[in-house]
Amino acid sequence: MDITIHASFLPQDDPDAALAFYRDALGFEVRNDVGQGKIRWITVGPADQPDTSIVLAPPSVNPGLTDDERRTIAEMMAKGTYAMLLLATKDLDATFERLQASAAEVVQEPTEQPYGIRDCAFRDPAGNMIRIQELR
Repeated sequence: MDITIHASFLPQDDPDAALAFYRDALGFEVRNDVGQGKIRWITVGPADQPDTSIVLAPPSVNPGLTDDERRTIAEMMAKGTYAMLLLATKDLDATFERLQASAAEVVQEPTEQPYGIRDCAFRDPAGNMIRIQELR
């Protein structure tokens, strides 16, 4: 089989804050921005990986969700337990410094993990956990 990851979705509830984090702090390019106001789907990704994208999407516009489900999603996003993304970089320290300088919320400084990787963690403006591993 020839299957690749084309796009993954992450929830966002503030499109402008999401853009500031993913475009300005992480350096991703914006590939698409559709919708208006707070109801926008923004597609971003690394410039050197044009076939892999992250779609930053409003989580509560799915017409199949109940009001209780919308509240649960909002509560989980606020706690940072709704979604997670794992990224990788060759220079973890420089990436950490860049994100820290952007005022992103630091969850964990670069740390050597007991399972053999070195990584750090941030929360994006919507509360999503963003872990970044060092490529060795």
